[in-house]
Amino acid sequence: MNQSTPAVSAIIKRKDFQEEEVNEVEPKKKTRDEWRKAKELEEARKAGTAPALVDEEGKDINPHIPQYISSTPWYFEADGPTLKHQRQPEEKVKEIAQISDHFIRGQKGATATRYRRGACENCGAVTHKKKDCLERPRKIGAKYSGEDFAADEHILPNLSLGFDGKRDRWNGFEPEMYKSVIEEHQKVEEAKRVIKEEKLKQDLLNEETAKEGVESDSDEDEDEKYADHIDMPGTKVDSKQRITVRNLRIREDTAKYLRNLDLDSAYYDPKTRAMRENPYKTTGKSADELQYAGDNFVRFTGDTTEVSKTQLFAWQAVDRGLDIHLQAEPTKTELVKKQIDSKKENVKEQFRQSIIDKYGGKEHLQTLEPQLMFGQTDIYMEYSRQGQVIKGCIKAKVSSIYEEDVFTNNHTTVWGSYWHQNQWGYKCCHSFIKNSYCTGNNNKIKHFL
Repeated sequence: MNQSTPAVSAIIKRKDFQEEEVNEVEPKKKTRDEWRKAKELEEARKAGTAPALVDEEGKDINPHIPQYISSTPWYFEADGPTLKHQRQPEEKVKEIAQISDHFIRGQKGATATRYRRGACENCGAVTHKKKDCLERPRKIGAKYSGEDFAADEHILPNLSLGFDGKRDRWNGFEPEMYKSVIEEHQKVEEAKRVIKEEKLKQDLLNEETAKEGVESDSDEDEDEKYADHIDMPGTKVDSKQRITVRNLRIREDTAKYLRNLDLDSAYYDPKTRAMRENPYKTTGKSADELQYAGDNFVRFTGDTTEVSKTQLFAWQAVDRGLDIHLQAEPTKTELVKKQIDSKKENVKEQFRQSIIDKYGGKEHLQTLEPQLMFGQTDIYMEYSRQGQVIKGCIKAKVSSIYEEDVFTNNHTTVWGSYWHQNQWGYKCCHSFIKNSYCTGNNNKIKHFL
């Protein structure tokens, strides 16, 4: 094809080709004023002062879309501004199931009374074959016995769920399913109300026979006595029968999701009301100091750690050839674990004793009794308010590894007991020379002179 002639698709696309000159190949160039006006119009559309472009369906085109996206390719047949070249064709758009579409579980089909051609030879259901049957293999199949036909399975529809539909936890939930639970709770509350009413009538008869001015000893009666004045959310008061019905949840308890409002703290699942991690893990406090440390903390309290260790021991023992199982034979597993643990302790003790016998040092391993270790004795002592001992023996001073109260060269004080003009000395003679001979008060007089 000659480069001077335009493409065939471009000739068909351009309507005004007959009106233009045949030799004109390139489109007409815009002048500087036309480029400036086009730029001003584009800025006005982005600012919202000018109306946006409209496609062939009457929809506005976002003026903030880049030009390389909004511009139509030369091979795309378009009479005006459009975004069809960016959209997926309607025949290729995948249909997504509606929010009302769901899988119906637990349903079964009709039960046949005679064998049907093509049905399962084992159970008689027409929805599967014998090789796919999940029923127990019968000695005489339903095809030949003509009895005990299984119900046809309910074939679930092939729903094309989207991202949210696959993660919908309430898909297929019917409110009528929960009606039985509500009715059960209503029956329990009604029974409680009847029992409470009978108890109140009996208490009223007892009060009439008793003397006036006698107050009830129970705190519950005091609460019911002033139940008419209770006005709080979640409380229902019947003044005629003096019955107070409170909600099951204690309102004084702090909700789990209010314990730490940090977005990066423990995750709270609103449906199951579970917070498995510790909400105070960033505070640096231990689990023993907290009132609530997450749901998983409860799982590792008590004997749960011991059970985990026993299970780990059982797995390791099976790998070594022992025939034990924690769930099937818990007593045998526990006995074997105790025997092996005791043998380990004996081996460790023998190894430790052999080292002591070879190298010695047993006297350094002996420890004092707890009472003597912490200085707890039965010696009677009395102290004054100033801390002086009135009765009993004076507690001996604890000595260190260094020599204390050692006086040399006739000194009555130790070196460092005197400080004067950034110098240490002896307090008895004011001498600043260490290990010097004590001269008594004579040196003091010279020092002051």
